[in-house]
Amino acid sequence: MAGFDKVVGCYEEAMAGLEDGMTVIAGGFGLCGIPENLIAQIKRMRVRDLTIVSNNCGIDGFGLGILLEDKQIRKMISSYVGENALFEKQLLEGELEVELTPQGTLAEKMRAGGAGIPAFYTATGYGTPIAEGKEVREFNGRPHILEQSIRGDFAIVKGWKADRYGNVVYRHTAQNFNPMAATAGKITVVEVEEIVEPGELDPTQIHTPGIYVDRLIQGSFEKRIEQRTIRSA
Repeated sequence: MAGFDKVVGCYEEAMAGLEDGMTVIAGGFGLCGIPENLIAQIKRMRVRDLTIVSNNCGIDGFGLGILLEDKQIRKMISSYVGENALFEKQLLEGELEVELTPQGTLAEKMRAGGAGIPAFYTATGYGTPIAEGKEVREFNGRPHILEQSIRGDFAIVKGWKADRYGNVVYRHTAQNFNPMAATAGKITVVEVEEIVEPGELDPTQIHTPGIYVDRLIQGSFEKRIEQRTIRSA
């Protein structure tokens, strides 16, 4: 069943084909469950004018934040941007385009894109600047705005375990945006902590079926903590 084997041998192969101007959907929330090595590979490739779709843009010096250092990101579609000083600077100076999107709407944009649904109605954002220029319809007496789904040229995802066929399991809160992102890429690349043989994973525990995954790589991860809170004695 060699044709089903999704494993690639290096990060260069994992991200082969990424070019200037493409759209990349990235899983993760804050620094939890982010595909940190795939992001580092994008930085090494020096591709530019990227549109990045992700909950946030990491922090200064880590996660998606490293792509801001050489101004590789042209546009950011995200729901939270409060942890990155360089992001703020580039936004205020007009060097970075930002499309703020309600968090649930962003997740649904990815899920709908992966399901082949081009658009959907939601009440979230009605009556705010989010709704400007968007179609409005009333359902059950409540106004809803039409939101378009999102598809990416690439989706980059962090999993916990996967088998060689690309069936992926996420651990705890790393399920955040990763399962939705995994479905929404024309090419979906997943990096995991452990790769096992087909049949070793419980089929009922699979979060992302291998049909969505194009490339799979095993990596090691720093798993940096975004905000560390220590209880006083």
